[in-house]
Amino acid sequence: MPHLPATGGRDVHTVRFPVGRPPATVDVLIVGAGPVGLAAATELTARGIRVAVVDRARTATLVRAGAMGHTPRVVEHFRRWGLLQRIREAWTYPPEWNRGTRLVTSLTGHELVPVPRPSFRGSGAPEHAADEALRRPQTVLQQVFLDHLAEHGVGVAGGWELQELAEDGEGVSAGVVDVDSGERRTVRAAYVLGTDGGSSTTRRLVGIDREGDHATEKRLRLIVRTGDISDRVGPAPSATNIVFNQRASGFLAAVSPREWRVYAGPYPLAHEPTEDELLAIGRAAFGFDLDLELVSATTFYHATRIATTFRKGRILLAGDAAHVRTPGGNLGEGIGDVANLGWKLAAVLAGHAPDTLLDSYDQERRPHNWRVADHSLERSRRSQAALAEIRAGGIPDDADLGDAAVRRRAEIGERLRRDHSGGAGVTFDERYDASDVIWYEDGQLASEPGWRPDVYEDDPRPGHRAPDGRIDPHGSTLHDRIGTSFALLVLTGDPTGRPAEDSTGEPAGRPAEDLIRDRAVVDAFTREAASRSLPLTVIHLTDPDARAVYGAAHVLIRPDQHVAWRGAVLPDGGARAVLDRVLGQARSGTAAQALGAVPAQRVL
Repeated sequence: MPHLPATGGRDVHTVRFPVGRPPATVDVLIVGAGPVGLAAATELTARGIRVAVVDRARTATLVRAGAMGHTPRVVEHFRRWGLLQRIREAWTYPPEWNRGTRLVTSLTGHELVPVPRPSFRGSGAPEHAADEALRRPQTVLQQVFLDHLAEHGVGVAGGWELQELAEDGEGVSAGVVDVDSGERRTVRAAYVLGTDGGSSTTRRLVGIDREGDHATEKRLRLIVRTGDISDRVGPAPSATNIVFNQRASGFLAAVSPREWRVYAGPYPLAHEPTEDELLAIGRAAFGFDLDLELVSATTFYHATRIATTFRKGRILLAGDAAHVRTPGGNLGEGIGDVANLGWKLAAVLAGHAPDTLLDSYDQERRPHNWRVADHSLERSRRSQAALAEIRAGGIPDDADLGDAAVRRRAEIGERLRRDHSGGAGVTFDERYDASDVIWYEDGQLASEPGWRPDVYEDDPRPGHRAPDGRIDPHGSTLHDRIGTSFALLVLTGDPTGRPAEDSTGEPAGRPAEDLIRDRAVVDAFTREAASRSLPLTVIHLTDPDARAVYGAAHVLIRPDQHVAWRGAVLPDGGARAVLDRVLGQARSGTAAQALGAVPAQRVL
């Protein structure tokens, strides 16, 4: 029997949801045990919220797995939850197969655009984050989240279908049914969070519509299974490839040592390709004749469908239940939903904030999702047009090594290189620029550069992701230090009065009035937070580079790592006014004006 790369004895193919009954009462009922739902349970549990999760399915399988690539911003949340190392260790194919995303004529063919190989000595981390991007099938995330939740006694019940929702002034009664026995139960919750996918029952029951462009054609995501092909591809083949040839296009990506994802299409909406047709595309992607088994084929669309609101009363939506777009990193938006909503739900349930704070979840996340969805749809249309043009000009057979073939591949590579644009903005520029709970600076919204999918620079202005960086020689980052609470950064030097170093390394004196001002700001925020029983971490950074990045003496950062306020001195109303705004207890005229400037669902 051929040797298979070890997976530590783990069953990497099937995730089994726990068997049990949902509890009668809970703070938040989460409907859907996909990665977003289980991430939400993880986020809320870390904040002391009683949660339960139900899902109609009893298992999730690797061969129907969706998302695989996770951006550095998503990895920041894995790290914040303390689960990054577990996720790293739960690989389903050897991680050394990852060599970056290669643009090739086939797996065994020609590289069209050279991609730097991973460096044994290099860190691999991007410029703006402490951690690298990560490739793990979404079933890996589900299993890691399930294990973590079980350790914390959180109930996750597979085989239970949501059928009824009834909301009143005190909470929600959710009627769920065991899909096998027909047993009915009612779960009483303060809030219900629907993370049950694009065809969300939660969204349908609460009557939330969707907007956006419908697809005019369809595509298929295939999982094909091979035998031992190491004699053709080597013991460590490239795991992530985008193929361009006359028969196949799109991703050819490993999901296990024997299973690969292949894309087929586009096809007319009514067309049903045969199994032989799909397997022929799979063989073309590999670039040689081999025995393939078609394990699964799922339909997806290049389209945009976004809920008209992410909140209706005590019912909230996240992940695909709230927004479906052209594939390519969509799970990242779902994880972003969770990070944004988690601290707000916790603040409301703990009595730190009014229920109206939850309105800002829709204000902040829906415009962000529209930005990314519009970009993704336009990118897919450009890519499809480029592929048609390339094919019209001909793509030489892999076996053709003649001068004309070499020149043509170089032309194709240059075209792909010219069309390529990075995604730094999509990854990191998660700005919230039309929110009632951000204390924007005077003139900020009118002067900010527009959002771009391919460009990102660390931006410390209110509403933006707080720039991260190392803060001690042992590797801890600012985001590590912030943890799960609010944080007040003090960036003017040593609070004891000892001189800070300037950028040359020489002592820089601190005027006494600066020290008095810093202590006044810190004291005001700590007293106000304590009076509300609101967790607040005060972080003094003496590094002049940190001050240069943040451009202010004091910065208030929310638990989701977004800047809420910054300034040298407190505004009128002091720390109380700032926290009132941030916790949804005071409406911002600036934000209200921004919201009125364009349609609420498309704040661009």
